[in-house]
Amino acid sequence: QVQLVESGGGLVQAGGSLRLSCIASGRTFSRYAMGWFRQAPGKEREFVATINWSGVRPYYADSVKGRFTISRDNAKNTVYLQMNSLQPEDTAVYYCATGGFQNSAPIVAEYEYDYWGQGIQVTVSS
Repeated sequence: QVQLVESGGGLVQAGGSLRLSCIASGRTFSRYAMGWFRQAPGKEREFVATINWSGVRPYYADSVKGRFTISRDNAKNTVYLQMNSLQPEDTAVYYCATGGFQNSAPIVAEYEYDYWGQGIQVTVSS
């Protein structure tokens, strides 16, 4: 059974930073793409960032480019999302997801991810 568990969320002031972690189990983590999505209150879930299975091709939504960094440690079965210069509009529940066996191109569509974490709240105060 594949499980993804996010951690590192919380409350931060605008301009601050947080690092989210997502630990995966139940599949060969290193062979799959990992992604981060978020869902703000009253909005649809949206793509944030993804990294391919080998970790050499990160890809970001325009809204977070230059502020967020996705990375992975395959030895620890963990993907990270470093979030800097946080703004109130970054407030959302953040989800990690896994999919795309040995992908090359970035995966941004939700339907291409087959397992999801339970989500973690990130709140940015102004």
